[in-house]
Amino acid sequence: MKSPTTLWNVLAEEMARRCCTSTTMDIKTVHGRSNHEGISFFTITLPAFGKDFQLSLDRGLVDHDTFLGFKRRGGLPLFLGGFLDLIFDRSTGVLVDDPSIEAILAVRQLTLMYSKILLPCSSKRVKEAMDGYIDCESQVKESSDRLSLEDYSNISRISALLYRSVFSSVDSDIYTENIVPKHGPGATADKLRGNGKYSCRTWTDRLERVFPCGDYLFPSALHYSIGYDEVSWLEPEAEIPVKVISVPKTQRTPRIIAIEPTCQQYCQQAVLESIVRAVENSDVSHFIGFEDQTPNQSLALEGSSSGELATLDLSEASDRVSLLHVRALLSNNPLMLEAVEACRSLKADVPGHGVVPLAKFASMGSALTFPMEAMLFLSIIFLGIEKELSTQFTNRSELLDFVGKVRVYGDDIIIPVDMVHSVIESLEYFGIRVGLAKSFWTGRFRESCGKEYYDGHDVSIVKVRRAFPTDRRHVQEVISIVSFRNQMYLSGYWETVKWLDSRIRDVIHYFPDVLDSSPVLGRITFLGYKPERLCNYLHRPLVKGYVVSSRLPQDNLDGAGALLKFFIKRGGLPTADAKHLERAGRPRTVDIKARWAPPY
Repeated sequence: MKSPTTLWNVLAEEMARRCCTSTTMDIKTVHGRSNHEGISFFTITLPAFGKDFQLSLDRGLVDHDTFLGFKRRGGLPLFLGGFLDLIFDRSTGVLVDDPSIEAILAVRQLTLMYSKILLPCSSKRVKEAMDGYIDCESQVKESSDRLSLEDYSNISRISALLYRSVFSSVDSDIYTENIVPKHGPGATADKLRGNGKYSCRTWTDRLERVFPCGDYLFPSALHYSIGYDEVSWLEPEAEIPVKVISVPKTQRTPRIIAIEPTCQQYCQQAVLESIVRAVENSDVSHFIGFEDQTPNQSLALEGSSSGELATLDLSEASDRVSLLHVRALLSNNPLMLEAVEACRSLKADVPGHGVVPLAKFASMGSALTFPMEAMLFLSIIFLGIEKELSTQFTNRSELLDFVGKVRVYGDDIIIPVDMVHSVIESLEYFGIRVGLAKSFWTGRFRESCGKEYYDGHDVSIVKVRRAFPTDRRHVQEVISIVSFRNQMYLSGYWETVKWLDSRIRDVIHYFPDVLDSSPVLGRITFLGYKPERLCNYLHRPLVKGYVVSSRLPQDNLDGAGALLKFFIKRGGLPTADAKHLERAGRPRTVDIKARWAPPY
């Protein structure tokens, strides 16, 4: 517990000096409660305080249902009271006319710093998350059955206005077989890894109707004729279910994802690439994005300044998109719909619940979850806007009037403030749950895609992602603390950075000054790097420091699999790794090694 408490104390004192206040009593409170509650005080209790603070900023006052578990004096909690007094009126709890931006940043940084640290949840919380997955599945089915044909027809109508050219392009790619499948580096439900995926010989009857095995699983007709007998054909009832697992998210609850079978993921990637390409080449890209978060962040900044744009966040977004939603979305493009359904998994293997059929379209883990949910949410948003305007869109140009006012990136949504209630009602009506605690439209606080703003000011914070290392062999922790130190430096926390520098030097011997482009784990500084010697061969400056080193697992590939890997390679340049047929997959271990390397 020493490092989290000490870091918090150092940062609190630095922020107090910035805001001309005191944190003496706050430090005593943190010391006492962390001794009593343990690490959960930093990872659960303080983040709950931070979320209540954001909610109070949006409401414009501190209400009685916030900051539970903390003593109050007047309308505000005693904890972090020196900062809160610069933001709210103590007697009434109402937001002051000109709140201190530094104080807002201080409260957020001190309470949310440990909110996303990668620590395992208790087995009880993991079980609750799995039970929640099953409950969500039941709710999705109920919600889907409740909607009428007219409701699904409305999704189809808006979808046609928004995505006609996009879906027609994907249809064309599928019909002409102008889509190229791809294997990813991650795990699969059938446990194939690395180069072994290119020798996959499992295919489903549903895939065969759209993605013929001879064209997608083999590099040529000759290899198909030779290897056809090796293929295991799976009928729908025999298909491999997705494997539902939990991964660290917060200590309060894990993130639930699903690992797809190899053949399903292989074809999902092909359809995904076609969708992304078609969206980027269409003017619908003004409303939706799959790879760049900055447009959402810019609109959130604008919304915090003008107060005219709201930011919405959805709860369990991917798990609440049903198959019927997607069928309505793609109803005007049967070929694309058939392709999307063919590479969708039908069942899930959920720990503690066995194999269950899926009413949802797909869980997080499918390559198509992100684009399908984003396109569905955008369609429902415009249905909500129609309701607010008491009209029905009939022309695409009417939708384009909302460019710069509506934007979707996954489950992060930007909409006009005057449309908020109708849009939320529309989303909830279609079974999509809005996370009201992380949605903002009343005050001047906005949050989208990892960035937070208040009244035109960036109040984003730096978060600790891993426990601090005590030995150089704790490689991931060393990499994490160096990254945290450099982010704190770029954010201007000079005193805290000095403490972090001494903490890091206790663990690693070499810690030189470098630029952020250097491969060396070093100190980013605005003063520039300090060369320690010149390279004898290239005559460039070098510094001695630790460089991340990893080795891909041994995984030989030859024959038809190697030829297939060549044919589905992207781009015209040779593969960067000359030994990609000998080693592949994700590194099983990562190390750091001291060596001379450029500081830039």
